[in-house]
Amino acid sequence: MSKEKISEEDISTQEEVAEEVQDNETASEAGNEEQESARNDKDVRIEELEQELANTKDGLLRKAAELENVRKRVQRERVQLFEEAKAGALEDFMPISDDLLRTLKAAEESEIEDSFLEGVKMVADKFEKVLEKHGVERINETGVPFDVNLHDAMMKQPAPNEETGSDVVLQVLDSGYKIGNRTIRHAKVIVSE
Repeated sequence: MSKEKISEEDISTQEEVAEEVQDNETASEAGNEEQESARNDKDVRIEELEQELANTKDGLLRKAAELENVRKRVQRERVQLFEEAKAGALEDFMPISDDLLRTLKAAEESEIEDSFLEGVKMVADKFEKVLEKHGVERINETGVPFDVNLHDAMMKQPAPNEETGSDVVLQVLDSGYKIGNRTIRHAKVIVSE
C-alpha cells in the first residue's frame, strides 16, 4: 500500500506541478496579452496624438493664410480709401480751376489790366501743376469718339460736315477729369448725330 500511497502522492504532486506550469503559462500568456494590449493602447494613443498634431498644424497654417489674406485685403482697402479721399479732395478744387479758365477766356475778350490778367494766369497755372502732380488729366478733347466712361452727352446735334461720323464729341461744355483709368468727373459734351 505504501507504493499506492506514494504513487497517489506522486500523482497529486505531478498534477499540482502540471497545474502550476499551466497557471504559469496562462499567467505568462495573460502577461503577454497585457503587454501587447498596453502596446496597442500606446500605439492607438500615439496615432491619436499624431492626428491631433496634424490637425493643429493644419489649423495653424489655415489661420496664418487667413491672417495674410486679411492683411492684404486691409492694405488694398487702405490704398483704395486713400485714392478715394484724394479724388474727393481734388474734385472739390476742379470747379475752381474751371472758373479760373473761364475767367481767363473772358478776360482775353475784354479790356482788363495786364497785371491782373497775369495774376489770374499764375493762379490757373498753379492749379494745373497741382492737378498734374497728383496725376489728374483733363478730359476736354473734341473730335474724339464718344465714350460713356469719359463723357456725359448733354445733347446731340447734326455734324458740321459729312466727314464727321456719328457719336463724335463736337464741343466740350464742361471739362471732365480722370486719374489713371478712373474718371473723377465726366466731361459734359455735345455729340454728333
